[in-house]
Amino acid sequence: MTPSDDDRRQTAPAAAPSRAERAVEVRPGTGGAAVCVLAGDLDIETLGPAAEALAALVARRPRAVVIDLSGVGFCDSSGLNLLLKTRLAAGEEGVALHLAAVSATVMRVLELTGAQAVFSLHASVEEALAG
Repeated sequence: MTPSDDDRRQTAPAAAPSRAERAVEVRPGTGGAAVCVLAGDLDIETLGPAAEALAALVARRPRAVVIDLSGVGFCDSSGLNLLLKTRLAAGEEGVALHLAAVSATVMRVLELTGAQAVFSLHASVEEALAG
């Protein structure tokens, strides 16, 4: 008995759903400020690089830190927790913290939790740097 074509075909396992990659870019801003651009998901599985970059940035004690959130497509409670912890750490170091170009997804989390009240929110990075 010879195997049929169907028997010989091997079905590839279904690919796992792709996760948005976490991109973190730190660059100097104007007047001694620094900008941290985050893109992708801000959740428990992708938080590491963002947390490391923000902690290192605050430790350098620039005049201000602007977090550009325009490219963040998803934010869970761990992402919110990172933003809140960064705000506290910045305050302890005397560093002003600004959130800029907050994506609709992140803004929804901030609004649902009432956390928007504790952040300095700006429509753009440029606006945050000017403030």
